[in-house]
Amino acid sequence: MIQSRLFKLALAGTVLAALPTTAQAHRQWMTASSTVVSGENNWVTVDAAASNDLFYIDHRPLSAKPTVTTPDGETIEVANHAVGQMRATFDVHLQKQGTYRVAIVNQGVIGTYKQGGETKTLPRGTTRANLAERIPADATDVVTADNVSRNEIYITQGAPTEDIFKPTGAGIELVPMTHPNDLYAGESATFQFLREGKPTEGLTVTAIPGGIRYRDALQDMNLKTDGEGKVEITWPEPGLYWVNVTEGGDEDEDERPAPGGPPRGRMSYVTVVEVLAS
Repeated sequence: MIQSRLFKLALAGTVLAALPTTAQAHRQWMTASSTVVSGENNWVTVDAAASNDLFYIDHRPLSAKPTVTTPDGETIEVANHAVGQMRATFDVHLQKQGTYRVAIVNQGVIGTYKQGGETKTLPRGTTRANLAERIPADATDVVTADNVSRNEIYITQGAPTEDIFKPTGAGIELVPMTHPNDLYAGESATFQFLREGKPTEGLTVTAIPGGIRYRDALQDMNLKTDGEGKVEITWPEPGLYWVNVTEGGDEDEDERPAPGGPPRGRMSYVTVVEVLAS
C-alpha cells in the first residue's frame, strides 16, 4: 500500500513537471487564518509567501511589510511581523467593523538611456519621485516604463463594507461588483478591473484553486474582461482561489531590460479569495 501511494505521488510529480512553464511559476500570495469574523476586537494571522504549489510553503517568503487599510480608510501597522526562510507571518488586529485591505504594493520605474554612446539601465529602486536624479545630465535617448505590482487580500469583521475599494489610479486594481468576502461555490461573482484608474477591456483574469500539489491538472480558469473591465467568475467548489491579472513585462519578474532593448513595463494584481460552500 505504501509503495502504491509513493508511486502515485511520483507519477503526479512527473505529470506536473510536464505542464507548461506558466503552471510552474512561483506565485505570490497571502492567506488569512480567517477572511470573515464575527464580533469585535479579533485577531487574524496571515502567511505571505511565493510558491510553486498553492498554497504550500516551498519556495521563499514575501519579506515586504504590508500595509493594512481599515474600513474607514485609516492605515495601521501589522503586528508580530516575522520573516522566515520560506514564509513571512504577521497579525492584523481588527478593531473596527467592516472590510479591511491587507496589501503589498510595489511601484518602480525601469528604463534605459545612452551616455557616451553606451546604453545603460536605470538602477534598481528607481521611482517616479527619484527618476530625475537617477538620470545623468548628459544622458540621451531616455526610455522608461512603469512597474506596479499589487498583492492584496480582504478581511471582514461583521458586515462587509466597500469603502476600501476606492481606486488610487496606480496599476491594476479591483473594484468588485460582488464582495470578495461573500463568495459561494456554484455561484458567479462579478469583478471589475481598472488599469490606471480606467476600466480596461481584454485583460486576462486567471483564477486557480489551491491544492495543486494533490492533482495532476491545474484547473485554471482564464477569462477576459469586457468593455467595462468586468469579468464573471463561477466558482466550481469551495476553497481558496488565487486570482491574478498581469499585463506586460516578462514571466521572470526579476528580469531587467537588456541594454539596447526597450524596457517593458509590467502591471500585476494578485488576490486570494475564500469561496464557501453554498
